[in-house]
Amino acid sequence: MKGQSYGQSNSGLLILAIVAAVLLFIGLGSYVIINPGEAGVISVLGRARDGALLEGIHLKPPLISKVDVYDVTVQKFEVPAQGATKDLQDLTASFAINFRLDPDQVVEIRRNQGSLQNLVSKIIAPQTQESFKIAAALRTAEEAITKRSELKRDFDAALRERLEKYAVLVIDTSVVDLSFSREFAKAVEDKQIAEQRAQRAVYIAQEAQQEAQAEINRAQGKAEAQRLLAETLDAPGGQLVLQKEAIAAWREGGAQMPNVLVLSGETGGIPFLFNLKDFQAASH
Repeated sequence: MKGQSYGQSNSGLLILAIVAAVLLFIGLGSYVIINPGEAGVISVLGRARDGALLEGIHLKPPLISKVDVYDVTVQKFEVPAQGATKDLQDLTASFAINFRLDPDQVVEIRRNQGSLQNLVSKIIAPQTQESFKIAAALRTAEEAITKRSELKRDFDAALRERLEKYAVLVIDTSVVDLSFSREFAKAVEDKQIAEQRAQRAVYIAQEAQQEAQAEINRAQGKAEAQRLLAETLDAPGGQLVLQKEAIAAWREGGAQMPNVLVLSGETGGIPFLFNLKDFQAASH
């Protein structure tokens, strides 16, 4: 009897332990904790309940329910895109998209797309492609280069409008790479070279024109100097003034005799130069 009582006691303790474990399991499975930067969706028997679970502790039916947790902080995703410009040039780009999920709309995301990976591959990537095609088609290839900020602005507007329908909020985008076909790149390079050569030709022409004008100015200056000199010689005492200036210059300049300009009746009134040193030697 004593052994039977001991066996029953052990069986009772075992049953009690099992019941306690089941209750603990059920208790732990009856609530969920949503951390900051997350939002959850409760699904009961595979069907998503209305109302997103925001940060905090939430009760849920044990055993028959599941909670899908979504990261609603800002995330970055790089997407390649291709399009054609208004002048039918192929344009390839790569965009870095910063986005986050609308916490209040994660139930719709759970029902329509399921996981975040499905959302990126089935919604964000294709809509990025379409938005880039819309923005690229609004301008020529040259405008895509010279007005890159406007291209990005149109792309951002188209992408935001499309992704808002899927509870995706676009925070910012950046153009990682923008490239054209090899033929167009070569054409742009040739055009730049031609423009540089044209600018160089204009510069050379302007330089030659300035030099020609300088020569004209020098010639006019010489003619004016000769005119003033002739007027000085024709004036009363003009030759005497020139002789005094020549002697003063000779004294200041050193040993070399200065040249003096005079008018001679024998030369028909045309001025000519002679050296004072030669004149002194002839007089002796």
